[in-house]
Amino acid sequence: AVLRLPAGLGGTSASAAPPISFNEALQYFQTADLSECRKKVRATVRRQGLAALLHFFFGPPRLQPQLQGERELALAMAQCGLDDNEQVHMRILQTIYKKLTRSRLGCPRYGAHWEELGFQGADPGTDLRGTGMLGLMQMLSFVMDSQTLPLAREIFKLSQHETQAPLRRLILLQNFPFCIMSVNITRIVIQALREERLSRECNRRQQVIAVLNDLYAAAFLQLYRVWKWQHKTVADSGFLLKELEFSTKKKPKQLLRSLEAYVNGSPAAGGLRHPSSPSATLGGSRAGEEINFTGVCDPQVELEGEARLI
Repeated sequence: AVLRLPAGLGGTSASAAPPISFNEALQYFQTADLSECRKKVRATVRRQGLAALLHFFFGPPRLQPQLQGERELALAMAQCGLDDNEQVHMRILQTIYKKLTRSRLGCPRYGAHWEELGFQGADPGTDLRGTGMLGLMQMLSFVMDSQTLPLAREIFKLSQHETQAPLRRLILLQNFPFCIMSVNITRIVIQALREERLSRECNRRQQVIAVLNDLYAAAFLQLYRVWKWQHKTVADSGFLLKELEFSTKKKPKQLLRSLEAYVNGSPAAGGLRHPSSPSATLGGSRAGEEINFTGVCDPQVELEGEARLI
């Protein structure tokens, strides 16, 4: 059978399509009809009994009313599937591919090249369960922001880790499925939003989606540093993602400060060098020590694909 590609994908027509900026893509979703997606949104995590009482008195503040619309848009995008017939969806996918691979050419909608990017199969759409287009939008923000693009490429490079060492030497490969890992981080960020863990920061900045994108990048930075310097492999990913979920929910401000230090050119404080302080690693462990994994509060994020391996 001949694979039929949607218009604008593959060959010269794809390369002719300009990359789409995050703001252009966001404007599309702001005006698109997402009514069916909004029906699927679960507003917040419901608490009952003592948990509800404790959250009322000691939990984070509520999100301010003027920010509720932006929050609902983010959650609606998370319920929106990848649609071959939506040109903006396809441009987002192509832009992510081009930015990570440094390719000027487009690529077919389906094929093994998506596995090389870190999806599980030939169709990226099947890996977006639970994150929908928000999963791709966060990747787009990551690669289209000039401050985080170098980090995105460093992480992608590590995810492709290979070795030419002799077979007699046992060397652990640090490769991992980049896009699957990204989707899992978006799931963690969505859960933190639903549990109102990010309300204080959103209220302070009077933004929601920008906070989500920064927290996503900060979490990816944290994961990268631990993965690289503590020589983690895909076998550790389940534990690391659980610990990252804990940090994202309990210490979002600390993660965001680490990202701020990175983008401000202070690698020793929060960038890509070897972690040297307790706050530089997940769970507060010092460099060179094994992470002391702890239980995760409200572990409701179901991890996807290979990143579930433990």
